[in-house]
Amino acid sequence: MIWFRPYTLEQIRFDRPTLASHLGIEFIELGPDYLRGRMPVDDRTRQPYGILHGGASVALAETLGSTAAALVIDPDRYRVVGQEINANHVRAVQDGYVVGTTRPLHIGRRSQVWDIRILNEQEQLVCVSRITMAVLEK
Repeated sequence: MIWFRPYTLEQIRFDRPTLASHLGIEFIELGPDYLRGRMPVDDRTRQPYGILHGGASVALAETLGSTAAALVIDPDRYRVVGQEINANHVRAVQDGYVVGTTRPLHIGRRSQVWDIRILNEQEQLVCVSRITMAVLEK
């Protein structure tokens, strides 16, 4: 297991209004080396053409990657901040949910790189993203 301590989903849920909670993002699974979350494709997350907004996909990716990055460090000594994120949008989605899963590519003392794959309900790739996080001393 890669997590700093044995977290539960309840411990990492949003406790105040955030962009992620406004978009309906929720964590659904915390595995030994991954974090999974889902987001509805609805009026909050669609663009004017009626399909999932690319920015909403990036918000899901950043939420998953940055949360996972925070779970592998000692929160009393360090914090993580995003340095760079990129995304490739490969399939349109009109409704339902998308599910994102993040796994680490690199966990270092000063930086982390996380891969995020977002799938539709048919488990087809919708978006692939990568986020780089800086690890800072408090």
